[in-house]
Amino acid sequence: MTAVLIQADDFSGAAEVGQCFAAHGLDTRLLLSPDANTESAADVLVVDTHSRAVAPEFAGAASAAVFGSAAAASAGVLFKKIDSLWRGNIGPELAAISALGHHVVVAGALPQLNRTVVGGRPFADGVPLVRTDLWRAEPAAPPAEIAQLLGAGTSVRLAELSAVRSHGLAAFLADALSGTASSATPATVIVDGETPADLEAVADALLELAFSAGGRRIVLAGTGGMALLLAAKLGSNSARNAQKHVPQALTTAGGRRPVLAAVGSASAKAAAQLRNLEAGGFTALRIAPDELTRPEGFRPRLAEAQLLLAAGKPAALTVSAVVVNPRESGRIVRNLARLAAGAANGPERLTDLILTGGETAREVLDALGIRSLTPLVSVQHGAVVSLSDDGRLVGTKPGSFGNNDALTQLYSAIKDLRSSNSTPHSSLEPGAPMTSAVNATEQDTRPFIAVTMGDGAGVGPEVTVGALLDENAYRDCRPVVIGDVHRLQLGTKALGVEADIVEVETVGEAVFEAGRINVIDPKLLSADLPWGQESAEAGNAAYHYIRIACELGMAGQVQGICTAPLNKAALHKAGHIYPGHTELLAHFMGIEEVSMMLSTPKVKVIHVTTHIGLIDAINKIEPGLVERTVRRGHSAMQRAGIANPKIGVCAINPHAGENGLFGYGEEAEKITPAIEKLQADGIDARGPLPADTAFFLAGRGDYDLIVAMYHDQGHGPIKVLGIEAGVNITVGLPVIRTSVDHGTAFDIAGKGIVDVRSMIEALRQAAEMSPSPAAA
Repeated sequence: MTAVLIQADDFSGAAEVGQCFAAHGLDTRLLLSPDANTESAADVLVVDTHSRAVAPEFAGAASAAVFGSAAAASAGVLFKKIDSLWRGNIGPELAAISALGHHVVVAGALPQLNRTVVGGRPFADGVPLVRTDLWRAEPAAPPAEIAQLLGAGTSVRLAELSAVRSHGLAAFLADALSGTASSATPATVIVDGETPADLEAVADALLELAFSAGGRRIVLAGTGGMALLLAAKLGSNSARNAQKHVPQALTTAGGRRPVLAAVGSASAKAAAQLRNLEAGGFTALRIAPDELTRPEGFRPRLAEAQLLLAAGKPAALTVSAVVVNPRESGRIVRNLARLAAGAANGPERLTDLILTGGETAREVLDALGIRSLTPLVSVQHGAVVSLSDDGRLVGTKPGSFGNNDALTQLYSAIKDLRSSNSTPHSSLEPGAPMTSAVNATEQDTRPFIAVTMGDGAGVGPEVTVGALLDENAYRDCRPVVIGDVHRLQLGTKALGVEADIVEVETVGEAVFEAGRINVIDPKLLSADLPWGQESAEAGNAAYHYIRIACELGMAGQVQGICTAPLNKAALHKAGHIYPGHTELLAHFMGIEEVSMMLSTPKVKVIHVTTHIGLIDAINKIEPGLVERTVRRGHSAMQRAGIANPKIGVCAINPHAGENGLFGYGEEAEKITPAIEKLQADGIDARGPLPADTAFFLAGRGDYDLIVAMYHDQGHGPIKVLGIEAGVNITVGLPVIRTSVDHGTAFDIAGKGIVDVRSMIEALRQAAEMSPSPAAA
């Protein structure tokens, strides 16, 4: 019997929620129609009705077909995946579900992206959705209240935050829903939510009610965040440790296959991701829109793609134009999908796929006749590799999701899956994240990373826990936390998550498996340390966490360091007078000169000077320092996989001095000689550039790295362009060090609402830029 039946209105959403359940040990299938043949009963069925952009009446009919099916009648849990920005045909779909006689509970918050519901009103980053521009591409205005999405005859109740957090939500829902048992109209309850704990309360309440009330079934309408919590609840009660079989189509594959990518998004993000694919060996075939408006226009491209794939070479298809006529976009997407399907079914019929853009992905799958898929792994949020019913590995992601490495990581995952399953002893389990639960062996080349907890009174414990519980935490590295066990346990409680936090004496004692956090604890914090208060105790502990991490690095026991934020004032209160992390690390490792690099998905910047006054910074800048800084940045970018990075060097004065109009010739004196020497050595450094121009060009992809002359020249643009996923990297140390690009955030510490994405990215980049132990 199916345990969970889910409807999504686009394939990206279907893959996202499907992977949530698969990663928690539940046998999951993605279906492209409600009646697709799955060959065997699965724990979780996710149906993509492909109805995000269709007429409202068709969307409603699609939802009715799913929740009125035989599978729905036998399922224990019914879930409707909705968009966290409330886009699509949510109202008609929920009305159709109600018309079947089902109650509906709407829990549409997504705290992970700071999308909340308060008083029945949707918010994004604390701003009412109706006052943002997040619906700028939609034909209608966003709702001021969620109830506006529902039909006039809908019986609506609101579960406010006080009800959600009262530990009596199940009773509240039972009363709200059962009160309509004698009515012909089922009830709809809109539930407020600000934190993961709020969503967890909803999951607990509905499981307590067993998804029924007043003689009617309950359908939960929620986001991917709601699905993740529900999956964790159901997965913990499933036979997760039972022996699982590897899909036969994968084990009998006989090694790697050529991979075809179809990039259907024209976003700058997708373009950057495609460039990284090209750097990894893909041949990109960029097709003009007019070629894709008629079948005869792209036939030569079809032959070209088939020839590459037949030779075993990876190829990518995309539209060459950034702007496409909206009236032609549908035809272009369909013909790009036809082209991709034709290439995948050419002389070489065993082609794996990478599909980006939900519309493109679904069109390609339909063109190939694929009706169901099994999610296997996730490499980033929303980026999932699945096994199709015809034996292909299919990597998919929304067009604007992920960092610049998203497509290359999907490609690596496909190659790893094929390689690992070409031997008879593979232990791959469907749904497992791309992580390893093995201890150190001679074959394990993942670097050891020391993760320092930062100031224990700030958000450090929470972001540390959040990063270590991310599904990819152990994929590329073996992290060991230097921090306080009790404080980390409080961090898990604040976030509303569970973790096995284990104290170890040495790095060698650590066991690396998902859900476990290994901690070296020097016992420096008291149990009653308050959240959100500057203290010498927390400052001193943060100082010693860094000291221990540096000692491990210098001894070769770890190959990288990833740091949660410390508080400079608390550090100084404890008698440790350093401007910040960078200088503290240089002190402990005996290094005279290091550089700060800030990294975001859009822009990377390295600083010639950092924590000194502006006048002092200008006095300190000289050609030798500029040259050494650029060389450190060039080396760091090469370690990150860019063989010949393009580096833009900022000027000091406005307009780069404009031929002496501004300043006193600082550019010619302090910067130009360094650039000339670097260029003579083959380093692609250009400038001096006006800073505003340099960051604009970098933002659109012209430069891989920008060199800023002083602190605010680099920090300002970075914080505008990408602080949510920003990472601080110290280059020039014996081991790489990365850190979040935010502070201790005392005002929200211990509340479970901190954004952990920067720490996740910091750990990922530490793994990416650190050598393996064998090479260290």
